[in-house]
Amino acid sequence: MTGFALGVDQEEWCGQLRALAVQRLRPLAEKGEPGRVNRPLLAALGELGLLERVFTSGALELCLLRESLAYGCTEAETALALQGLGAYPVLRAGSEEQRERWLPQVRAGRAVAAFALSEPGAGSDAAALALAATPDPDGGAGGGGWRLSGEKCWISNAPEADFYTVFARTGEGPGAKGVSAFLVPADRPGLSGAPLDMLSPHPIGSLAFDGVPVGPGDLLGEPGRGFRVAMDTLNLFRPSVGAFAVGMARAALDATLAYTADRPAFGGTLSDLQAVAHRVAEMATRTEAARLLVYAAAGAYDRGAGDVPRRAAMAKLLATETAQYVVDHAVQLHGAVALQRGHLLEHLYREVRAPRIYEGASEVQRTIIAKELYGAVAPR
Repeated sequence: MTGFALGVDQEEWCGQLRALAVQRLRPLAEKGEPGRVNRPLLAALGELGLLERVFTSGALELCLLRESLAYGCTEAETALALQGLGAYPVLRAGSEEQRERWLPQVRAGRAVAAFALSEPGAGSDAAALALAATPDPDGGAGGGGWRLSGEKCWISNAPEADFYTVFARTGEGPGAKGVSAFLVPADRPGLSGAPLDMLSPHPIGSLAFDGVPVGPGDLLGEPGRGFRVAMDTLNLFRPSVGAFAVGMARAALDATLAYTADRPAFGGTLSDLQAVAHRVAEMATRTEAARLLVYAAAGAYDRGAGDVPRRAAMAKLLATETAQYVVDHAVQLHGAVALQRGHLLEHLYREVRAPRIYEGASEVQRTIIAKELYGAVAPR
């Protein structure tokens, strides 16, 4: 890839993915129940080898995968992304036993993963989480472990996941320094959950931990290093959240181009109206700018650049805000037809709002960007 364009092979692969999403995955998504895990869809993603790609691809390839799937089937994109988000900490920080137990099942679409970070009082401020891991020398899973007590909220795939990557306060230090990561199977005693009725159609729920036993064998990485596990995961997935948003924006833009070019209005078509044509031009320009910034952030991650947090935050910020703008104006240019249940834009209008909040709200991304910028300024 150059700084401005994808290679021919990459473009062809993206085209194949878009067609696959429409022809093979969308019919499975349409049979699913909103707010529930669609296991047949996950199985298809595994059978097609797409879940495997989440764990073997670089950041750029992951972005191309998510963007292309989002263009043709947002449900398939989200199901794939949530598997990656929940299981990537196992790949990076898990023991050999944890990886062998869970990752093949995740890759095949047979085990559902979830990333359990947010809490009722700690969403964007992830370092402020309060789920307590109390030492339990005589108990825990395998002895010498902890008991988890507290709540998690707004957890994608909860309460239907088969295991959770859970971040809890073990108290080695204040703030982020006292957070550890655990792999917690869903059948662990004391763990319960409930679905939440949300605007987004994918499954989201809350989790309650009532003295859930975990042991040293459940740790992901070292005690007190869980926040780094979380941030390593988010630094990879933030640009690809931007790619998800770009895929939705491109789908909305293409639908708007086709509709306005064909819709009769005032003796011509909508596209003949300068106000409409200029609005579409603005939508296209913003979408392309966001797309390029996402690719640049992903390329920086793949190169191991030192400014990945800033670039990832910029990519997520611009892409998600742009997608909201593009989808909103696409609805406006379509008029009432786009508000009908089942219309592509009605679906995208519900999907596009959440990415501006999850994995770090837009305000958090701006804070990260500013911190990185000012951190590079030499003190006077």
